[in-house]
Amino acid sequence: MSREEHVADTGAKLRRMADQIARNLEAQGHEVAVASTAEHIWKFWDPRMKAEIYADDLSRLSPIAREAIERLLRGQEDRKHAVAEEFNSVNEVGHCDAG
Repeated sequence: MSREEHVADTGAKLRRMADQIARNLEAQGHEVAVASTAEHIWKFWDPRMKAEIYADDLSRLSPIAREAIERLLRGQEDRKHAVAEEFNSVNEVGHCDAG
């Protein structure tokens, strides 16, 4: 697999994950789902995963996932309720949502 194919494959997996999170939270209502999706991604995704999704084509995400990523890009996540801040500062392999 070439580097370009790997990047495209990773982007597709991360988009699918973000959309699944958003879909699972959408019953809470749009605004709460956006905030909850952003919170989940900020708390539990590895920094490399976040960097990949931030650089991806956000138009390919569902509306809730896209707005959640845009919120994170603007720095609007709710850090005071974060429980995984220390995890997110660690650059380890294998400790993320990607399983």
